[in-house]
Amino acid sequence: MFAVSLVTTIYHSYTLAIYLNNMDIQERNVRGCGDNIVEMVDMEEENFAISSSSAADAAFDAVIGCIEDIIMEEEFQQLQQSFMEKHYLEFEDSDENKLSYTLIFNEYVDLLEKHLEQQLVERIPAFNMNTFTELLMQHKEEVPDDIFDMLLTFTDFMAFKEMFLEYRAEKEGRGLDLSQGLVVTSLIPAGSKHVGSTQSQ
Repeated sequence: MFAVSLVTTIYHSYTLAIYLNNMDIQERNVRGCGDNIVEMVDMEEENFAISSSSAADAAFDAVIGCIEDIIMEEEFQQLQQSFMEKHYLEFEDSDENKLSYTLIFNEYVDLLEKHLEQQLVERIPAFNMNTFTELLMQHKEEVPDDIFDMLLTFTDFMAFKEMFLEYRAEKEGRGLDLSQGLVVTSLIPAGSKHVGSTQSQ
């Protein structure tokens, strides 16, 4: 589905390498991203082509690390929690989608995606969300599932709706019940005498 031709892949790697070069990350930590940033220095022209893919991978990993940091921060958590608390009762588990869902989706994207993008730009000054989104789809198998799923809620309405349905089910005590298929089997054969380790000798 997301097959990308070799030419397109090379183009995107080159574009990312230029993007990285413009980010000018020179032996400094980006605020708040700690150890997730791979420290880089400007590359000379002849080394540029050789190291562009590893630099691209390092920058992508750095952005993902920053996203992990941002979504774990109290400010992001409060924004998302209060937004979901405000709107979760609107969502119903049916195939029909109400018009209000679209308005809520647009408000969610406007609030949380913009907050995430603003935080990323503060930490990585040359960050561009559109470029990152393209790279994300190319490297989605490298991104932790919880991060990818959260990012997907900004672009995929059904992922957004599912997030609200899960939240509502949890709030109403209808979360996933793992005890339904639970079977307990004794490891001691029936009829045998079990001698406990606390028995005195």
